[in-house]
Order: sequence, then structure tokens, then C-alpha cells
Amino acid sequence: MVDSTIDWQVQGSPANNGRVALVTGAARGIGLGISAWLISEGWQVVLADVDRERGSRVAKALGGNAWFVAMDVSQESQVVVGVAEVLGQFGRLDALINNAAIADPHESPLESLDLARWQRTLAVNLTGPMLLAKYCAPYLRAHCGSIVNICSTRAHQSEPHSEAYAASKGGLLALTHALAISLGPDIRVNAVSPGWIDARDPRERRAAPLSDQDHAQHPAGRVGTVEDVAAVVGWLLSGCAGFVTGQEFLVDGGMTRKMIYA
Repeated sequence: MVDSTIDWQVQGSPANNGRVALVTGAARGIGLGISAWLISEGWQVVLADVDRERGSRVAKALGGNAWFVAMDVSQESQVVVGVAEVLGQFGRLDALINNAAIADPHESPLESLDLARWQRTLAVNLTGPMLLAKYCAPYLRAHCGSIVNICSTRAHQSEPHSEAYAASKGGLLALTHALAISLGPDIRVNAVSPGWIDARDPRERRAAPLSDQDHAQHPAGRVGTVEDVAAVVGWLLSGCAGFVTGQEFLVDGGMTRKMIYA
């Protein structure tokens, strides 16, 4: 029986192509969209998230090619156990998508920025991807696999009071090219940097659509969707991107190229 509270399903019964992907932060938003996209392309997808209850329900809603594992990516012990569970269940790993993040970029003003909040943001957004890469690398190397880090256009531009988030995503972008050099040629490593993505569940998007002004300010004419990000990730994991590594792909509707004056 389909869980009506999770408005995400994969249409049909896609054939399993034998490849296994681990997607972190997969219980909602961009991570969930990437997971659904890869499943539709025949991947076996392991959804990792700290939210056990929702993660389990999402995996069930996505069907037989989805499997959930609980994981706080900032905790090395949980990463070790989670990766071992994936290998024990499937015997291989072909792709790692580092998506888990503390996603709210807005903090308090710098003078009152809580050090614990700063450290937690960097631990999840930057240390987590490093730990996942560290423990997944031997298994990815065995199958000439690929890593995709979900960064952000905030690695390049900022609003006030977003120091922790911007620093974490800038660091993740640098980590991407460092890993590409260290892990090549067996493992390709790339980054996708989304701009404004409407990452709400489909039911929420329908109930409260964004305004015409929200869409019109984008050179592409609309706000992005999780499918826009997932399509780029899917391509980067494919053989068509076999000569692509250490690169960043901005999925932002052109906003980082738009000169804006008040």
C-alpha cells in the first residue's frame, strides 16, 4: 500500500541496472528528488538520513529499488557502520551523492554567531562529505565509480548573516577538486551547485505555488526544481560524463550571471 503522506513515487517498475548509489540527506528535498530520479534510471539507491521515521517511509514509497539506512554524516562511527551495511546488503557501491546538509543559510549576525552552530554546520556540510568519501573510496574504486557533491551558489555569492553555510559550501567545492585529483583516475568527483530550488514535496508545491515574480527574476524564466538538479547528477554518474572530473555545474537558472542593481 502506498503511503499517502509521502507524495513521491516512482512510476512503473524500472529494471535494476545492477549499480548501487548512496544518497545522503535523502529523506526530503533535493536528496529525495535525486533518489527518485536514479531509481527511475534503474539504480538501486540507498537513502541515508538522520530522520529514521520519514526516511523509512520514503524508501517504502519509492519501491523495491530503494533502501534506507540511518546515518548522521558528521559522526564517523555512524558513517563506518552505514557504509558497512550498504556493502553487506548489496556487495558493491558505484556512486556517492553527498547531499546531506544543514540547509538554512541564515545565521545570527557575526557578532552573536554561536560557535557550536558554526561547528555543527561545518561538521555536517563539509566533514560529512569527507568522511563518506574516505570510507566509500575503496568500494567506488573497485567499480570506477563516481562522487557528486551537492554544493551551492552560495559558495560564490552571499546574503548577510550566512557565514557558516557559505564557508561550508565553499569548502565543499574545494574538497571536490582535491578529491578528484587524489582519487583519479579510478573515481571521478564533481560538484553540482543549485541556486533557488523549490525542494518542497509535490503536494506542498501545488498547495502554495510560488509567485510569478519569483519565477520571472530568473533568466531561465522560472525557479528550479529538484528534477533539474537530479538530471545533472544523473548525467555526471553516467558514462557520457566519463571525461568530466573536478568540475562544478551551476544549476541556478542563470542567476549568478545576472547583474542586479537596486
